[in-house]
Amino acid sequence: MAPKPRILAFAGSARADSYNKRLVKVAADGARAVGAEATLIDLRDYRLPLFDEDLEAAEGLPDKARELKEIMLRHDGLLIAAPEYNSSITPLLKNTIDWISRPSDGEKALTAYEGKVAAIMSASPGRLGGLRGLFHLRSILSNIGVLVIPDQVAVSEAHKAFGSDGNIVDEKTQSAVEELGKDVAKLLHWNRCPEPFPSQLSSADCRPFERASQS
Repeated sequence: MAPKPRILAFAGSARADSYNKRLVKVAADGARAVGAEATLIDLRDYRLPLFDEDLEAAEGLPDKARELKEIMLRHDGLLIAAPEYNSSITPLLKNTIDWISRPSDGEKALTAYEGKVAAIMSASPGRLGGLRGLFHLRSILSNIGVLVIPDQVAVSEAHKAFGSDGNIVDEKTQSAVEELGKDVAKLLHWNRCPEPFPSQLSSADCRPFERASQS
């Protein structure tokens, strides 16, 4: 029996009550709803120094970067919620992407990203919902070997957007964010079960999942 698609979900925020942490959980729930395995992590648990090639040369990859990279290698897809800082992505998210991109001994560059499928989203108190940062994130990910699906969601007025249960108050927005998770799961599933897209993922009668980097 082939394994379910494995999707790693996280927000580019260290803030405990981050709107983007709430947002990416909704997308992860969407992926689980169609049968994928979704792992939700907090980048607060993977504190990293500012990327520095001299530090890397002297000490190697930081332990937390190595740990996070190993987690990423075990997953097939990504769900990333990206707060917008000054019209771009957060320093935390960019620094994390940079450290994880570094090769270990005998490994080619960008191994952790090559062949991944991702959906991106954002939430912000502003009227654009963090949209400007998503342009940068899409560009970065696309240039390091990640297939970013066309659909994305930017939730404006985020301070009003979420209910006490963690879900999004507006049903259409809630559904759109859940669909991001579902779409990543279905695209990964399609790699081994070309047609049709099922309403509930099943690994029966499907070839084993293979990432593009292994084909």
